[in-house]
Amino acid sequence: MKIILDAMGGDNAPEAPVLGAIEAAKATGTQITLVGRGEEILSVMRKHGIDNLPEGMEIANAEDVVDMHDDPGSVIHKRKNSSMIVGLKMLAEGQGDAFVSAGSTGALLTGATLIIKRVKGIRRAAMGPAFPNKAGGKTVICDCGANAECTPEFLLQFGLMGSLFAKKNLGIKNPRVGLLNIGTEDSKGTKLQLETYPLLQKAHDNGLINFVGNVEGRDVPLGAVDVVVCDGFSGNVMLKTIEGTAMYMGSMMKHKIFLRSIFSKIGYLLCKKGVNEVMSLLDYRTIGGTQFLGIKKPVIKAHGSSDALAFRSAIRQAVEAANADFNAELEQQLAKMKETAND
Repeated sequence: MKIILDAMGGDNAPEAPVLGAIEAAKATGTQITLVGRGEEILSVMRKHGIDNLPEGMEIANAEDVVDMHDDPGSVIHKRKNSSMIVGLKMLAEGQGDAFVSAGSTGALLTGATLIIKRVKGIRRAAMGPAFPNKAGGKTVICDCGANAECTPEFLLQFGLMGSLFAKKNLGIKNPRVGLLNIGTEDSKGTKLQLETYPLLQKAHDNGLINFVGNVEGRDVPLGAVDVVVCDGFSGNVMLKTIEGTAMYMGSMMKHKIFLRSIFSKIGYLLCKKGVNEVMSLLDYRTIGGTQFLGIKKPVIKAHGSSDALAFRSAIRQAVEAANADFNAELEQQLAKMKETAND
């Protein structure tokens, strides 16, 4: 297993990706290729007193860097010698099993689409993060930012990809798929939701997914469904609202409850471990990143502000994604969906 890592992507590059990769290699033995400016990578190592890379690690030099302000559609040509594009080409050529980058989301998605290519039959790749819910499991949001404008066909495929991801990567036997909406009635929503609902229902009737109907945003973190189908704009707003609410509630509990008196401080010390465990469930640094579903090989988008821990987690996620490899089954499901489209 070899993971290709963009060492120049993200706000804290190259220090955070280099240190995270070294930690991951030492802890798990994962083979990792750092793609980026070789001298800067070596400089980070010298700064931290690291003389040699762990066994199985190597550096692939790439002198250019994709800037966050670059036009996503032009980076594949204007930044062809960048760490992101070089790394994607290495993945396409079979020099690794998965690629991780904390660089520009738009550029990474465009590069993955044009270089790695989409799975045959997939109209748009989607971002499918899985976050913990009250029921004790995880909920996949598909899409959460890759496609701001969608068609009913896109959402139908998101439901199929999200369901298969929940099965293969999360171990959920029969994932419940819900369509994000402003109400549970099948008459609710805009034209997009109204036209998508019957497509998802037909896929359910044909045994392709377990569609349970519309789901409201407030019920998503409660575990009402295992997969939420939505356009990327709505999904991104919902995900960041959940993250922000969790951060607010954690801060409020700390200052309004646990630090109010000497007795509450003692109580906090007694339950500190449990509180930290709960907060870590929503910490992007422990989650790692988000896989682009529908791309032929695993491409993981790490958070732009990732530190070493976050990169280590993203590498772990990349290994899991490479091992799951659900694209073959996805192609079979797409073929079956096409066969039943005119029934």
